[in-house]
Amino acid sequence: MPGVLAVIGGSGLYVADDLEDVEELHVSTPFGAPSDAIVRGRMRGTDTTLLFLPRHGRGHRHSPSTINYRANICALKLLGATHVMSVSAVGSMKEHIAPGDLVVVDQFIDLTKRRTSTFFDDGIAAHVPFADPVCPIMADAIHQAAKTTNARVHKGGTYVCMEGPQFSTRAESLLYRTWGVDVIGMTNMPEAKLAREAELPYATLALSTDYDCWHATEADVSVEAVVAVLKSNVQYARQVARKLAEALPDVSKSPARNALKNAIMTSDEALTEEVRARLDWILGAKQP
Repeated sequence: MPGVLAVIGGSGLYVADDLEDVEELHVSTPFGAPSDAIVRGRMRGTDTTLLFLPRHGRGHRHSPSTINYRANICALKLLGATHVMSVSAVGSMKEHIAPGDLVVVDQFIDLTKRRTSTFFDDGIAAHVPFADPVCPIMADAIHQAAKTTNARVHKGGTYVCMEGPQFSTRAESLLYRTWGVDVIGMTNMPEAKLAREAELPYATLALSTDYDCWHATEADVSVEAVVAVLKSNVQYARQVARKLAEALPDVSKSPARNALKNAIMTSDEALTEEVRARLDWILGAKQP
């Protein structure tokens, strides 16, 4: 059965291209509206259906802290997504990751403070495994696709997710460097956590735009600098999505599949009808 590739576009990536049979879908979820209408179409020259959702909304209307991450992931699941590629602009925390490089991360550190990070927070409790937060099958496929571009690509690395919307202080940036992190961003948490709860194989293509503010000989990060680099490397994200759509990987053995198995702590008798209705799209036959 053909898969459905969902692409979550980050800063600079607000529209999808190279699609046929395009339709705009306004999805209602139990958690409100997603960031924008979701564009559904078939990637030209393939049999793959692609769902495209701009994380910040077209026109960049939503800051990292006000994005409705739950609605975004829920909407993609409701529309049949089977694979998720998250595209995110990041700052580099390592000398060898230069602005313009691509990074396929495999770990996260979550420093966000204001965001709801679970679907299981009211009337039901669940604890999914999250030691390896990125689907390795999706990450491998994205890495192989990224290598077909002209960009320099790094496989593996830790993404520290800060709250924002301000960029780091110099003291913070230097502290994160001592942790050995590779990139810094503001949007992949709680997105990755919610994707795991929704049993969606998820991986990130990070677009390096700057050196944050730790680098002694480079200018401190600014919106102007970020936008300048994004104009050149967003094209790589489009190329990766196209290559991925040509041959979606088999994710039947992804750690995301059946992540909810044995994760739900709440007894069946304790689940109210309201909870069942709100989470039917994610629980289905998995209700205890």
